Amino acid sequence: MAHARTYRTKVKVGNWNEDLRLEEDAMKEYLERKERGELAAQKVDLLKHNILRPVNLAVTKDGGLHFGDVVMLVNMGGENRESSALSINADINSLTKIPSPGIQAPCGVSAGRGIHPCTRTAFIITSVDGSPEGSTLHFEQSFALKTTSGFARGLYLTSDLQSFQKCAKKSRLQEVNLNDEGCFLSWWKVVQFDPQERLEYEGRPVTANVKVLLIHCKTNQALAVLGDQVIWTTYGKEYEVTAHTFLDSHKAEQDKNHWILCTSDPAGEGLVLLNRPESVAMDMERTQAKTGI
Repeated sequence: MAHARTYRTKVKVGNWNEDLRLEEDAMKEYLERKERGELAAQKVDLLKHNILRPVNLAVTKDGGLHFGDVVMLVNMGGENRESSALSINADINSLTKIPSPGIQAPCGVSAGRGIHPCTRTAFIITSVDGSPEGSTLHFEQSFALKTTSGFARGLYLTSDLQSFQKCAKKSRLQEVNLNDEGCFLSWWKVVQFDPQERLEYEGRPVTANVKVLLIHCKTNQALAVLGDQVIWTTYGKEYEVTAHTFLDSHKAEQDKNHWILCTSDPAGEGLVLLNRPESVAMDMERTQAKTGI
């Protein structure tokens, strides 16, 4: 109570001159930080303005996926979760202005419920075996998933063996994040979701906008979204993403591991997934028939 003011601010009592100088210094510091764009609100606005900027996904003419295609990875949801897209989970602490505004590595990922192609959800299919850009991606062929250049910095989707110090924050399973180094830890492969047809599809071209599995080459774990592990991010309520294969009683991967590599609809604006959902529905019925659900 010794420092509590019992008079109006106009009344000069105690160390009034010192209090006045402190208020002036605080205001000066605030204006300087505002001019440099260092206020928390300004950082959030800068982050959302750039990371939520719309991105044009690839348009496939032959129905397949190719190296260099910009795609969006979507999980159609399940019993305890909604449809979600693999997203960059960047906050104001991930921002850097050197040499230009962008996110810095390492950076986390999550599954956001907003299925909109933007810088946050766009990934580029990148060759790791010397395949030329524009060539067809095949099942079981190694490749990398890279964010777009510019603000997203072209970071690679990376994972590594689970350890006590390196694991997912909530589930404690194998961690998945974004790193600036393209190495064996960032290699993935597409696998047919139906175990009974997996060998038949090996080496075939990968079809866009159908359910597949994404397997991490080093650990042989499938990319998964966890509906029971909710995380609160700058963008709202989202799900944790990890690398872990979830099997049902039929030894088939659960819907947590099912992903759709979405492209733009050549017949018009938007996604094939949203404009023509009947193909996805037929694919889901086929899955249930095969697994006996």
